[in-house]
Amino acid sequence: MDSAASPPTALERELAIEQAHVDLVYAHLEQATRSARRVASQGQDLYRSDRETWVREEDGTALFERDAFAFQAARRLAILDAEHEGLVFGRLDHTDGEIRYIGRIGVRDADYEPLVIDWRARAAEPFYRATASDPMDVVRRRVLRCRNDIVVGIEDDLLDGEHGRDDLVIIGEGALMAALKRARGPHMRDIVATIQAEQDEAIRADYSGVTVISGGPGTGKTVVALHRAAYLLYSNRRRFERGGILVVGPSGLFMDYIERVLPSLGEDSVTLRPIGGVAVDTLGFAASRIDAAEAATIKGSLRMVPLLKRLVNLPLLDAGAEQPPLRVTVKGEVLTLDATELGRIRRDVLTRTRANAGRPAAEAAVMDALYEQLPEELELDKDVMVELVGDSAAYRMFLQAWWPDLTPTDVLRRLASAPVVARVGAGILDPAEQAALVASFAFEEWSVADTALLDELVAMLGPVEDEEEADEPILFLPDGTEITEVVTTADRLRDVREADPAGDPHDTFAHLLVDEAQDISPLQWRMLRRRGSQASWTIVGDPAQSSWPDLAESQQAMAELIGSAPNRRFRLSTNYRSPAEVFELAAQVVRAAYPDADLPAAVRSTGVDPELLVASEGGVLSALDAKLTELAGLVQGTIGVIAAPSRLPSLALADLAAVRAGEGRISLVSPLNAKGLEYDAVVVVGPDEVAAESPGGVRVLYVALTRPTQRLVTIDIGEAPGAWRSVLS
Repeated sequence: MDSAASPPTALERELAIEQAHVDLVYAHLEQATRSARRVASQGQDLYRSDRETWVREEDGTALFERDAFAFQAARRLAILDAEHEGLVFGRLDHTDGEIRYIGRIGVRDADYEPLVIDWRARAAEPFYRATASDPMDVVRRRVLRCRNDIVVGIEDDLLDGEHGRDDLVIIGEGALMAALKRARGPHMRDIVATIQAEQDEAIRADYSGVTVISGGPGTGKTVVALHRAAYLLYSNRRRFERGGILVVGPSGLFMDYIERVLPSLGEDSVTLRPIGGVAVDTLGFAASRIDAAEAATIKGSLRMVPLLKRLVNLPLLDAGAEQPPLRVTVKGEVLTLDATELGRIRRDVLTRTRANAGRPAAEAAVMDALYEQLPEELELDKDVMVELVGDSAAYRMFLQAWWPDLTPTDVLRRLASAPVVARVGAGILDPAEQAALVASFAFEEWSVADTALLDELVAMLGPVEDEEEADEPILFLPDGTEITEVVTTADRLRDVREADPAGDPHDTFAHLLVDEAQDISPLQWRMLRRRGSQASWTIVGDPAQSSWPDLAESQQAMAELIGSAPNRRFRLSTNYRSPAEVFELAAQVVRAAYPDADLPAAVRSTGVDPELLVASEGGVLSALDAKLTELAGLVQGTIGVIAAPSRLPSLALADLAAVRAGEGRISLVSPLNAKGLEYDAVVVVGPDEVAAESPGGVRVLYVALTRPTQRLVTIDIGEAPGAWRSVLS
């Protein structure tokens, strides 16, 4: 005879209670989804024409209503159909007996009573802000760990023992520490269930002006900023959905890493662009190539602004050639404008208008200067002279060569010429800097730094004027009538704003969120400001991780951006990513080069010290392969191999067996592309090379050393430990 089943444990009872509520939530969610699908279907059926050709004008209103109906239904469906890992993740037990469940989106029952409160709602604030010293009327805070719609774990915090019931169950070791132990994957997770109080304060800060979020590695700056974007959309949806939010990160790899965070929070109306893709609106392309350190520093400096102005002002002549004079004959009189006069006219026009819009003004100034040279005894009317000169083929050829339509790419490519750079860089760049700038344009592919230069040129040049083309007939009616344009009822009903040909070609946004802001060059700040001239801003960064060599110049650019606007600053003080053993090593490295570094406190320990290895040039590949094979068995998640840009190609070509066997777990990345990313284990190959090949030097090595969540390995290349180790105790 079987013995009686053992009674359920406290954990099993609590799991059953929470599962019952989660089941209720999903049942109502399914009902809401069916309702939204029904609304969408009704919207499609609201107006269906039985005509196959013409649409009556009086039916336009019905068409508009149908489309609006369908749009709203589709939008609701997109939210309901989104994959929400752990839709319900929190519970608050209040002192008055009220129970509130917290989740990614709000869900209500048939009586409109809340089953789940959206995490961004004010009623959810105690979930993130309540502490034992200030419980905010909360007795117990519970975090639910779910796999899809199944509750698999519970973590509790008792915040107010005095007002708690005697039978109140407290389970778990703490949700945050449990989350920190999870293996890392190829995409960033949201932290909506484990947001800490100082993080929540930054997330919910007022939208106006500029919000600066600073903190060292592993403090959660990036994910806090993304949750802030979701909060802004929730709390000021009309403003930010209409105006748009632009999120800017350091690289395309980084944007791929974070792309799922906002959709997981129920938001998909945010534009994500790497810094090399910010100007895709004006250029039509993005860039990912990184310049050598010296060239990147030159291209990002504000010194490039006057240099580019000189470049625009420099006529398109053979390198080193002087501007030929203009000579025309009018009624037997030879009129001449020399290079000095033509240069004066060009400079005068360019101070008043952009280059591509300035040809009419320049031509008028040329005609004025020529007319002043006519002898009075000719008594020739100016309009007649303008017509005579303007019809001259020689004059037209001169004008096209002297003031052609300019594209930013054609103009910037001129910096590949040493004589051109010598002319426009005189007094701005020294000879070594001029040579580095010329060499940087030997590549066919544009660099990330080039995109800011090209965007600056777009602002200087203005759009190329389109040639007016005669309308070609596009439709012939049966009676032989030709029609060049067809306007439908739908066209009339659409709210179409014609582009202003004199307006700026770049997109503008209501809010800009700039991550890894310490790496933004002064010229890139100018590029960003064009897209947020009337925007509010969230700026996230850490000067100690800067790859920009002149910190004062970068901070001055930020100060100019903030100006007199309302601003607030938040410092995140806790490193949740790095084990204490790893962060202590990284802190020694950066503190030696940057004593004022803002170093957070690492809150957890793994008991595993970093491994500091040495391998000869010929043995580095075998040493790396062996270490990666070992790490693959020690950690469950991702492994990053970080090396200087010059060494990465040889590592990729080596086709290491461990990388092949890693099934996508192992990534080879440069230090700059590793910014913002994290891995379970990291191998830094050639730390001295990493520091030497970046404008930020040791600060970029600091970035590489702080990427792992569990294990760090360094491999010095040579016969002895690298110079970077000299600062280690």
